[in-house]
Amino acid sequence: MNTQIPAVPATSRAEPIDKFVAVIPAGGVGTRLWPLSRAAAPKFLHDLTGSGSTLLRATYDRLAPLTGNGIVLVTGEAHRDAVCRQLPELADGDLVLENEPKDSGAAIGLAAAILYMRDPETIMGSFAADQVISPVEKFQDAVREAIHTAATGKIVTIGIKPTHAATGFGYIRTGEPLAVAGAPSAHAVVKFVEKPSQDVAEQYLASGEYNWNAGMFVAPVELLLRHLKANTPDLYAGLMEIAEAWDTPERVAVKNRVWPTLPKIAIDYAVAEPAADAGDVAVIPADFSWDDVGDFAAIARLNNAREVDDVTVIGEGARVFTEDSTGIVVTDTKRVIALIGIEDVVVVDTPDALLVTTRAHAQLVKRAVDGLKAKGDTDVL
Repeated sequence: MNTQIPAVPATSRAEPIDKFVAVIPAGGVGTRLWPLSRAAAPKFLHDLTGSGSTLLRATYDRLAPLTGNGIVLVTGEAHRDAVCRQLPELADGDLVLENEPKDSGAAIGLAAAILYMRDPETIMGSFAADQVISPVEKFQDAVREAIHTAATGKIVTIGIKPTHAATGFGYIRTGEPLAVAGAPSAHAVVKFVEKPSQDVAEQYLASGEYNWNAGMFVAPVELLLRHLKANTPDLYAGLMEIAEAWDTPERVAVKNRVWPTLPKIAIDYAVAEPAADAGDVAVIPADFSWDDVGDFAAIARLNNAREVDDVTVIGEGARVFTEDSTGIVVTDTKRVIALIGIEDVVVVDTPDALLVTTRAHAQLVKRAVDGLKAKGDTDVL
């Protein structure tokens, strides 16, 4: 098997946007949204904003105008049927099904390798399926700037201008502006920074030099694969072997043989951080609204839900009575839920599991999932 990156042909299409293909990694269970989000029905398959569109469908729809429907989706085999119902226009060859979770390095790297084998001049963008973004027009403008910047030979991340000193996000330290035609916002990246303490996050916010790392990036597939090969050669070799067979009858057999052997590593460690150290990363600071819907407090923020007194109620036909109470109720049952004299409560009611916590503890729901898993109660996970 040849794992060398073939030479890019001398002829080239003129416009960077014509080379662009979007990749949507749709993974993760969203354990902080249990019991609404489950392994069989993770959060990206749900309408969590009350918009009438699931997070996955909304992600696809805001990318389609940039790509002419040139979109590749990476998800778990268990979600194939649900994804195909929500995205019937997705071509079979553009649906990449993971045999088992292998982290973002393998998921995004395989999409890049497949796109490279189809056309080595491709510029790909990676955008998670479970984010809420508005307005769409500002997002699309930022992606267009990222595409122009990537065409100069950069891996380009889209940074979110921080609105508060968040400790739950990674940060990007922004460097000098870059003179890129079609991308007036482009800057060099000094480094990526892990999730900071509260004091450090406040320093980052005050400095104005940092953006949140939302995990969105645009890059020439050749450059991404070059860094992947340099930093994780075993992963690179396995992905290229699968990619070479992807558009052939051997796709399934090769993927089933090679995928279980691939190492687990995040794309940040495999590509982004080493590329930043090499001076190959740029950032487009963006000021659109962005939320990764990390807990039930986020759902309440984002949802145009009805209010029952001071309680936000989400769920069609919800039957909720409140008195002297505040908080959030999310329900997909017809059970009557009565709240009396409870402040800042979070109630999530499903047919087989009930969660009761407070808004302040909403980020800790993952502990319940871990505890149930340890006890063997996997039927509700």
